[in-house]
Amino acid sequence: MAADDREILREVWQGKLPICFSLADDEEKSSSIREPCFLLVSRLTYITLIAEKILKHFKKGEELPEGEELWFEFNNQPLKWHYPVGVLFDLLTHNTPLPWNVKIHFKNFPEDELLHCESKEVVEAHFMSSIKEADILKHRGQVINNMQKRDHKQLWQGLQNDKFDQFWTINRRLMERTNEEPFRSIPLRIYQRDKMYIQRLAKPVTSTGEPLNLGHVLKRLLPDLFNNSENLNNRALIHGVEVPTETPVQWLSEHLSHPDNFLHIVVLPREAAEP
Repeated sequence: MAADDREILREVWQGKLPICFSLADDEEKSSSIREPCFLLVSRLTYITLIAEKILKHFKKGEELPEGEELWFEFNNQPLKWHYPVGVLFDLLTHNTPLPWNVKIHFKNFPEDELLHCESKEVVEAHFMSSIKEADILKHRGQVINNMQKRDHKQLWQGLQNDKFDQFWTINRRLMERTNEEPFRSIPLRIYQRDKMYIQRLAKPVTSTGEPLNLGHVLKRLLPDLFNNSENLNNRALIHGVEVPTETPVQWLSEHLSHPDNFLHIVVLPREAAEP
């Protein structure tokens, strides 16, 4: 791995969001602590991985009573824990000043809107499933299947503990090309407000071997939004940054994928995405 590549990966890894967690109005009797909890949270993590810190603040580390489950909400919209924190922020905020103000709930879990997540093991299972799916798309699953259980565990612990070197010591194998060939397909998910994310096969090269860029992929998957070269009405964000549409998707996959090995692309109307 070249030094400049490693610096890009480290810059992505170090992306953080200041978040203010406060009790929802209907939860005031759930805790004797009224002061909000301020945390600097990795863009790459899952919001439920910081649940222990939230509970330690508001519940003094006590276990939640049976039937209660911690969940999060912003502007009356429950936050999907299986979306990375940075994706949630880019997707749902609009000219929102920092810190990001997130409400917490212990009761009235929104069964119709959120998946249950009662432990870190649930998050780990989701994370490893995504990594395996991504490797099937890139390498027919050969890389992840040739790893040992301790390698899988190191990937998870690297993310959970926010340890760049611990994670990338293993993850670099998942990002290597086989025989210098591009990936078979690019693992990516495209998010839009009030819609399910899109996940479809995206090739990194044409049938003649010419590199495909982000603009090519967006036009194919979202032709109604990206139907001209100027792209005046919409923009695509990865890690909160508008990525030039001429960037090759192979490069994006190698350098800007989340720890789950997927490219998470947030597409917004340009006026809604402007600071």
